[in-house]
Amino acid sequence: MITDLSSIKSNERKAAAAQRDQFARQHPDAGQKLCEHVMAAADELGLSGSPKTVSVFWSMGSEIDTRPLLTALGAAGHETCLPVVVAKAQPLEFRAWSVGAPLVDGGFGTSIPPASAKVVTPDILFVPLLMFDAAGFRLGYGGGFYDRTLEKLRLNAPADAPPLAVGIAFSAQRVDTVPRGPHDQQLDRVVTETGLMRFANETSC
Repeated sequence: MITDLSSIKSNERKAAAAQRDQFARQHPDAGQKLCEHVMAAADELGLSGSPKTVSVFWSMGSEIDTRPLLTALGAAGHETCLPVVVAKAQPLEFRAWSVGAPLVDGGFGTSIPPASAKVVTPDILFVPLLMFDAAGFRLGYGGGFYDRTLEKLRLNAPADAPPLAVGIAFSAQRVDTVPRGPHDQQLDRVVTETGLMRFANETSC
């Protein structure tokens, strides 16, 4: 039942958020380590060839710090962008942004580029999460924004150039199995402060 799944996910989110809060306090350098692992895997993640358009979320709360990654990607010549919620139950919009450019309040503790920023389509998305499993599924915050976004991007992309979805998380956020439904989108990779994770049933790269 959908109601049962929603209840299960809600309970899992609360527990996962509490665990992440504790782990984040104990590992303040995790964001820098994650950045190093991403850049070391540039070939595999499609970041070593021609410049790409890369979406990176702006960290809030106890999410792993993405600022080192944004800085490194920009220094490597990639176009970075941030996700923006435009409406409930709709895919995200992506606005170009580089380190040092203005940000405005996006609500719910988020920071986003202003409405005047260029709207772009990312080739690679670094995705936030509360937990992930070895099959590449994630538990998000419940709005379904990334699932709708990834579904749309994957449907519209050329068959030989699908977008790459890479989860960003602390290693402690890994679980055996994430509760999931038919609309939940699978990640292609996950990167944590300990390294890059691949999945047995890879669909890209």
